[in-house]
Amino acid sequence: MEIDKAIGESDDKRLKTKYNNAIFVIKRALSLYSIEEVAFSFNGGKDSTVLLHLLRAGYFLHKKELSCSNGGLSSFPVRTIYFESPSAFTEINAFTYDAAQTYGIQLDIIRQDFKSGLEALLKANPIRAIFLGVRIGDPTAVGQEQFSPSSPGWPPFMRVNPILDWSYRDVWAFLLTCKVKYCSLYDQGYTSIGSIHDTVPNALLSVNDTSSKEKFKPAYLLSDGRLERAGRVKKNASTKNDVGSDSQKHEVLLASVIAVGDEILSGTVEDQLGLSLCKKLTSVGWSVQQTSVLRNDIDSVSEEVDRQRSICDMVFIYGGVGPLHSDVTLAGVAKAFGVRLAPDEEFEEYLRHLISEHCTGDRNEMAQLPEGITELLHHEKLSVPLIKCRNVIVLAATNTEELEKEWECLTELTKLGGSTSLMELYASRRLMTSLTDVEVAEPLSKLGLEFPDIYLGCYRKSRQGPIIICLKGKDNARIDSAVEALRKKFKEGVFVDMK
Repeated sequence: MEIDKAIGESDDKRLKTKYNNAIFVIKRALSLYSIEEVAFSFNGGKDSTVLLHLLRAGYFLHKKELSCSNGGLSSFPVRTIYFESPSAFTEINAFTYDAAQTYGIQLDIIRQDFKSGLEALLKANPIRAIFLGVRIGDPTAVGQEQFSPSSPGWPPFMRVNPILDWSYRDVWAFLLTCKVKYCSLYDQGYTSIGSIHDTVPNALLSVNDTSSKEKFKPAYLLSDGRLERAGRVKKNASTKNDVGSDSQKHEVLLASVIAVGDEILSGTVEDQLGLSLCKKLTSVGWSVQQTSVLRNDIDSVSEEVDRQRSICDMVFIYGGVGPLHSDVTLAGVAKAFGVRLAPDEEFEEYLRHLISEHCTGDRNEMAQLPEGITELLHHEKLSVPLIKCRNVIVLAATNTEELEKEWECLTELTKLGGSTSLMELYASRRLMTSLTDVEVAEPLSKLGLEFPDIYLGCYRKSRQGPIIICLKGKDNARIDSAVEALRKKFKEGVFVDMK
């Protein structure tokens, strides 16, 4: 199999790991379900193209293990679904049909919306699992794992996501390493393809040229994968969402929070910064994907930062910043980006004013920063600037008071056009009820389907205490409508507003 051979001959260890993990997921699915019970949703985009070839390789390896045969793969027997849309690029359609002919794919072409099309397909066929080219960071990826049942209100099937943890860089590393064809639009500066109504070439790939026609570099030359959707423009409210492509309904910025400190893991120190930072991020519209606590180890920091920076818009890290032997955070960040720590003259000057003759540059580890990727965020209220390495913010705060000051400065800096550009504030309401979990479970699930743009959260402060329901969104009127709809499902007075 040419795909497996190409990866095996590659020197890219990260790509090999991603490939092996994806193949394991595919082979696992093919062991759980018969070939008649699985399907593949193909849309002609780069992620979907990667998954096509992973499935070809996974099916070949699965059959090889079962039959101990080394024969080739003459056809692709996995049922393949293509949702054809009138708003799709002609290049996407052409590439899809060409791929089907090249690899012996029998396409089930559906010209309905995604949900209706699936309902009709699953009703007519015994499909139990569908392979999807979903990656972390996609709007539809929130809450999903490699095997995730379909959402309430949708036809029942298992979503199989072999490339869930792949980054933009991983996708292009695979396509270029395996030398497979992909849609020609990606060579014309498109980095994320939706419909003809919401997609333009990525301006970050524009080439300065004397000719009148604007030219663009190919998608794989985009240096920062976080900006792959920079070529996606907002559609008019009246424009129908093109579900068959990798479009999104709501832009959500993703963040992760990393704490570094053996003392937290040993229980010597209680981590208050993580709790406070999560609250602050949520209050300004960010979705916190994960918090983690790491020991004082360069490799641990490097691995976690590398993983989080590829799937989140911004990573916030604190602890382990200083001149002590246990202060490994900056070294870990540098290793994650593949750069060295080097003396920074500007930062050293700030430290010199702060600690006078104790700062001598080469002897002060705090004056060394990740080389070539560090930006210093200056603010008059801070004695030293905040450290930003691409999409990683290094916080020096050691307590909540210091964090409050750093956060205030960070938000002011971003409002002045900084790189973290905070989103509009969330609006929220909290309701309290003495109803049982069983009584509110189904009505809340239905409410979530009625108001997909509203986040619904539930918790108790104690097992015997009342249920607290939290509704969050970007529109106060929508939240009020959701509260009113929930109240109509029960007797008057069941829910009490909380301040």
